[in-house]
Amino acid sequence: MSEAEFEFTGKLWLYPGEAGWHFVTLPADVSDDIEEEAGQRGGFGSVPVEVTIGETTWKTSLFPDKRAASFVLPVKKAVRQLERLEADAPVSVRLRYDAERTPGEGRMTRSR
Repeated sequence: MSEAEFEFTGKLWLYPGEAGWHFVTLPADVSDDIEEEAGQRGGFGSVPVEVTIGETTWKTSLFPDKRAASFVLPVKKAVRQLERLEADAPVSVRLRYDAERTPGEGRMTRSR
């Protein structure tokens, strides 16, 4: 299979440190399915995905997190601002894994 789509709700959390990175940890079942689907990965074990939160869609990569035994989704500042997201809030995520895209390709769009 070259594409897989998932919908889930997860908590937006702030990585401890000065950089201010925000992430959503994928549920175990979604992470397991992506692990099965993912072929060759990019740097740091990244997996290319297209993500929609609210009305904002962008291309990014998931990264494995050994402590969580799952993948984490970085949510960039522009998305957090457009969707008015804050740390510790629940976030509804629609995610599409596409094996045809290479990690690192990224572009954000907004529907309205």
